[in-house]
Amino acid sequence: MTASMRRKGNCYDNAPMGSFWGTLKNELVYHRQFATRQEATKEITKYIEVFYNRQRIQAKRGYFSPVAYEQQYHQLLATA
Repeated sequence: MTASMRRKGNCYDNAPMGSFWGTLKNELVYHRQFATRQEATKEITKYIEVFYNRQRIQAKRGYFSPVAYEQQYHQLLATA
């Protein structure tokens, strides 16, 4: 991975991803011991695709999961 920042000295560009990585570590990585890199990759992918995106509610999204929030957004666009 390569660190990135849009403007010199602006650390807020990476804040959302930094928050996500912290959540991932706290909810999955720190509570598990992975035997292989392949197992870790499989479990992290499963966490993101199945739990984080589809089930985990998030306060900043009105206590909806990201998928439910997106569906609600598209319904609002269709009715507007």
